[in-house]
Amino acid sequence: MNFNHFDERGHAIMVDVSDKQPTMRTAVAAAEVRLSPALLAAIKTGGLAKGDVLGVARLAGIMAAKRTPDLIPLSHPLAIHNVSVDFEMNEPSGVITARCTVRAYERTGVEMEAMTGASLAALTIYDMCKGSDKSITISEIKLLFKEGGKSGVYRRDINNKD
Repeated sequence: MNFNHFDERGHAIMVDVSDKQPTMRTAVAAAEVRLSPALLAAIKTGGLAKGDVLGVARLAGIMAAKRTPDLIPLSHPLAIHNVSVDFEMNEPSGVITARCTVRAYERTGVEMEAMTGASLAALTIYDMCKGSDKSITISEIKLLFKEGGKSGVYRRDINNKD
């Protein structure tokens, strides 16, 4: 396996993308937040003292995607054109899925921005709800879709069996 974030001496480097042609890049990532069905119902109805949990988590995810180069070493600063964070709630199982979509016309992909956005949205849900339940878990942070660039289209449901 070839890791392009290392030079011939094994030193970590930023990948040089200056010769690559910009293309429209899109990535979608998700993170699952598992909590009690009662807590999920309280989030849905706005019954928590801290207020609009998903509204704050949405803003946190958008801000995180935009700040990815400040958080992940060797990540390229990108001119992001759009970030959105949406939530799916499965009330019987007590799962909220935070889904982050990022788009940019760039020389390198936006997968890390989407994954960072989904992760921080999930962490914000935890932060706003930990006073009610500290057993909340975050899991299944994963790339669902990407397109643009030389590697083409990736869809998790097609490329993987999970």
